[in-house]
Amino acid sequence: MAVAGTLYVVATPIGNLEDITLRALRVLQEVALIAAEDTRHTRKLLARYTIETPMLSFHEHSPPTRLRELLQRLEAGESIALVTDAGTPGISDPGAALVKAAHDAGIPVVPIPGPSAITAALAVSGFSAQRFRFEGFPPRKEGARTRFFEALQEEEAPIVLFESPHRLLKTLQTAHTVLGNRPVTVCREMTKQFEEILHSTLSEAITHYQQHSPRGEFVIVIGARKKE
Repeated sequence: MAVAGTLYVVATPIGNLEDITLRALRVLQEVALIAAEDTRHTRKLLARYTIETPMLSFHEHSPPTRLRELLQRLEAGESIALVTDAGTPGISDPGAALVKAAHDAGIPVVPIPGPSAITAALAVSGFSAQRFRFEGFPPRKEGARTRFFEALQEEEAPIVLFESPHRLLKTLQTAHTVLGNRPVTVCREMTKQFEEILHSTLSEAITHYQQHSPRGEFVIVIGARKKE
C-alpha cells in the first residue's frame, strides 16, 4: 500500500502506454492524489488502466499556492504521486520544485523508476555511455546557441539534447558549425507509431531533415570529441 504522507516520483511512458511498470500502476491506484504536469495527458494513461485517482495540475505556470497546497496535503498525511507528461519527473520539467520542497519539509520522497527518453536514446545510439552529458533543450537564439555548443567543444562524453521539430535543423546546423562533423543519433517519436532512429553524421542528419520536414519530439545524441 502507498505510505501516508509520502511523495512518490513516478515515471510514466514516453509514448507507448504499455511501457509502464506494475509498481507504477499500483502506486497510481493507491495514492490519494496525482500531481500531473498536464491532467488531460495523464488522464489518457489512467483511463487505459482504469485508474480513477483524483488529479491536480502542477506545471511551470502553476501559482505558488498550488505548491503550498500539495505540501499541506502531504503534511496532513495524504500520499501523492508526481507525474510528468512523459518519462521521469524532475528531468527538464517543473517537478523538481515539489521534490525539493518535500525534502525541505522532511517529507519522504520515493522514486518509482521507469521510462526515460535520455537512457532510451543512449541505449540505441551505439556510443559508449559509461558517462554522458545531458543538457536539456539548447537555447533558442542563435548567439546563445553558438555559445552553448562552444562550451561543449571539449566534452569527451556523448551529449544528449532534447529538441522541438521547429528548431531541430538550426540546432543540428549550429552543432555542426561549432563541433564539426561528429557522429550523431537522432531519435524521433520514440516508442510511438512513427518512431525513427537516424544514425549518421551531423552533416548527413542536416541533409535528411532538409529533405524530410521534422515532426514530433526529438532526442539528439552527439558523439564525444575524439581524444587526440
